[in-house]
Amino acid sequence: MPGDGDTIVVIEDDHNISDLVAMYLRREGFRVLQADDGERGLAYLDREPAVLAIVDIGLPGELDGFDVCRRVLGRGGVPVIMLTARDDELDRVLGLELGADDYVTKPFSPRELVARVRAVLRRVRGSAKAEAAVVELGAIVVDSNRREVRTGDQVVPLTTREFDLLAYLAANRGIVLSRRRLLDGVWGEGWYGDERTVDVHVRQLRKKLGDALTLATVWGVGYRLD
Repeated sequence: MPGDGDTIVVIEDDHNISDLVAMYLRREGFRVLQADDGERGLAYLDREPAVLAIVDIGLPGELDGFDVCRRVLGRGGVPVIMLTARDDELDRVLGLELGADDYVTKPFSPRELVARVRAVLRRVRGSAKAEAAVVELGAIVVDSNRREVRTGDQVVPLTTREFDLLAYLAANRGIVLSRRRLLDGVWGEGWYGDERTVDVHVRQLRKKLGDALTLATVWGVGYRLD
């Protein structure tokens, strides 16, 4: 089946929404684990080889969706789609700064959510195939097979989206890339969102990699990795 039995963890306290999302994902061949709070969702992700997490922002208990997203992405390797009933720009920016791969506002179409799940998985799985296995950028080493970035002997923890953006820039180093081209190349041509999303992720890369990253801003155009 299309989902090939891959596991997705849905962390959502509204059982009606959780069950609806799970039903549509299972129809597509995914294995779905449902959690109604952050602690249980993280426990699933600790012991299951999940390929993606769908996380609601407004979770009950000590951990809200942002806390869960931060912990999931801090471990690396598992992309996150965030759900929220709040159509607030600050929420979207915070979710993107944390490294969420997509952001869906309720009410939403389950079919659209499934399409976004597939788009995220295609991007994550295709990026390593599209780029050279290992690229050296001065002190930075980008290893697409391991999906790992190192400076010297130190591994730098990047979210899935941050890694894919750096890998795309590395594959096109020396070339000025517009925000639109970066969105198409990293987020996918079907992704529709604010171009400032690119700026948020560039800021995170600069923060994490510091002076080792020679990423220039070309004002009015985009970015160039030297």
